[in-house]
Amino acid sequence: MNILLLGSNGQVGWQLQRSLGVLGTVTALERHSKPLSGDLGDADGLAKTVDVLRPDVIVNAAAYTAVDRAEQDQDAAYAINATACEVLAREATRIGAWLIHYSTDYVFDGSGDLPWTENDAPNPLGVYGKSKLAGEKAIRSHCPRHVILRTSWVFDTWGHNFLKSILRAAMQRDSLDVVADQWGAPTRAALIADVTAHVLRRLDIQEPGHQLAGVYHLAAGGVTNWHDYAQLVVREAIARGLSLRTREENVHPIPAQDYPVAAPRPSNSRLDTESLRRRFDVCLPDWTLGVRAVVGELAAQSRVN
Repeated sequence: MNILLLGSNGQVGWQLQRSLGVLGTVTALERHSKPLSGDLGDADGLAKTVDVLRPDVIVNAAAYTAVDRAEQDQDAAYAINATACEVLAREATRIGAWLIHYSTDYVFDGSGDLPWTENDAPNPLGVYGKSKLAGEKAIRSHCPRHVILRTSWVFDTWGHNFLKSILRAAMQRDSLDVVADQWGAPTRAALIADVTAHVLRRLDIQEPGHQLAGVYHLAAGGVTNWHDYAQLVVREAIARGLSLRTREENVHPIPAQDYPVAAPRPSNSRLDTESLRRRFDVCLPDWTLGVRAVVGELAAQSRVN
């Protein structure tokens, strides 16, 4: 395959460079790439990049993900999360390429306590979720050969995420207060990347493959809340030899209302992954496995460095 990867310096994009490399030639671009543009804010440059490379598959791992800042920066959020998606969708259709795109649990309002299915009606609470939903709609309207993967609570050794923030805070403080009434599945970027490669292998052998196009939910198995997640991170870090000031018993649960933020967060981010598992024949490991692996890798890096 000839694959164009956008957002190569993000958490998912970093892992996609590894997982997609076994499928063919990967042109990995990020915002500041030259001479070809990987900037989703540059619609003309983006279209030119696709036209020059004429890939078999476009994998869009770039996004505006600053959830709180998006409330005051709506134009940028929509330009990257929606307008750029329409450009990519139209260009993919013009050259007959597949478009793989990543969306989010934030397209739902977080009500109830049942896992969200692909058939549930989206109802995003903030600008970030609304802009991501607009991007989904643009892709579905303009590109029949698409796979949209909605995921949640992404983390890895690379980039900024909750797991690494907890570790930094636990090194500096004697105790932590962490929200305990928001639920979801922490999902390692490496898992998302590996599933993406598996999906592309399945699309490659389908003729014409359109029956597999659509929206799918992709998240690790199991469910937890931010507080229990943080406790596991602290417990594993100490077991791996990291020096933390915070102990597991000093990670205290608090309600979300006691941790004010600019943009509302969904209380229920559970995603039903049955459709993805059945149609692409994949298994999704429990969220704790990815967390333990990343903590172990970060601990090993600290000893090397």
